[in-house]
Amino acid sequence: MRLHTVWLTDFRNYETLEISLDRGFTAILGANGVGKTNLVESLALLATLKSFRRAPTDSLVRKGCDKAVIRATGERGGREVLIELELAKGKTRAQVNRQPLKRTRDLLGALRVTVFGPDDLSLVKEGPAVRREFLDDLILALDPTADGVLSDLDRIVKQRNALLRQLSQAARGRRSGGEPGADEAAGLTLDVWDTKLAAAGEHLTIRRENLLADLMPLVTASYRELSDSDVDVVATYVRSWTTDTMAPAIAAARDDDVRRGSTSIGPHRDDVGLSIDGFDSRTECSQGEQRTLALAMRLAGHRLLAERLDEPPLLLLDDVLSELDPDRARALLASLPPGQTVITSAQGLPPDTVPDQVLEHRGGALHPVAQAEPVTEGDAS
Repeated sequence: MRLHTVWLTDFRNYETLEISLDRGFTAILGANGVGKTNLVESLALLATLKSFRRAPTDSLVRKGCDKAVIRATGERGGREVLIELELAKGKTRAQVNRQPLKRTRDLLGALRVTVFGPDDLSLVKEGPAVRREFLDDLILALDPTADGVLSDLDRIVKQRNALLRQLSQAARGRRSGGEPGADEAAGLTLDVWDTKLAAAGEHLTIRRENLLADLMPLVTASYRELSDSDVDVVATYVRSWTTDTMAPAIAAARDDDVRRGSTSIGPHRDDVGLSIDGFDSRTECSQGEQRTLALAMRLAGHRLLAERLDEPPLLLLDDVLSELDPDRARALLASLPPGQTVITSAQGLPPDTVPDQVLEHRGGALHPVAQAEPVTEGDAS
């Protein structure tokens, strides 16, 4: 889907805002703190119903207001599409072409986005949860029905953890002289959840591993484009178990799981190891290399989606230029993939950059900038 026009009402710092986007490369320039990231956040919400900044719904509503509204029109397959979101405290309501959505997955196929921002350095530097989420978000973008698999696995782990805590408390009670409770029945129920965990966990793990294998050649290619270097980028999916199938590992870990009251085996404990020319990206690479790798991963995911779907996702690059050296910033803009792209910047654009549309953010509104010549650093910031 290609976005045409977006309207915001009482979203973040915006009382009202209307923006029309070019079908190609749009640059949104303006000083820090004027709301450029808020605008990008609203565009991403239209596709995912969640903030890429991990903000709760309440914080998305302008202070003093009861709700925020995001509306957007676009085109998909030659037909106009209208997406409407209403964000209120504790809940989000979504409609596509005036039809309320019953499930999140019903929105996931309407508009797809790829977002990269300064915080995406966490893809490389932080713990495993960020990398797992990266893979799962790509799986969902490729197949919205996978939402059911992820939801089922989350429910299974929560139910199993509840039983593990119950058994752990019962064991502590016996050690302190208490009477045995209903822990035998809980143990039998745990067998059921172990079976469910093994089935759902193996299914998701295989999907992640296959996706990572398809993704890595694109990550390497993107990294080389950005860095102008012939390096090898390697990603290894690290399972939380070493047996051929998950069931024996779950059984072997049960005593420890009961003692801890949590599930130690499953996709929720897996990781992705990353290296550049054999050096561990988390501990042995520079921050510049880490940032380039994080950006390469996002661009690779974007290109994979574009290859497999009928049209490329909307690419959103929020303040990424300030985090790159001039050569890598130029390389990024020179290698933008086909499709609709929105970039925000507080420092202008590299020399000789020619966006299809330039909007300057000032006075709480977006103003078109005439382009008689390429936009250079500082022209509109």
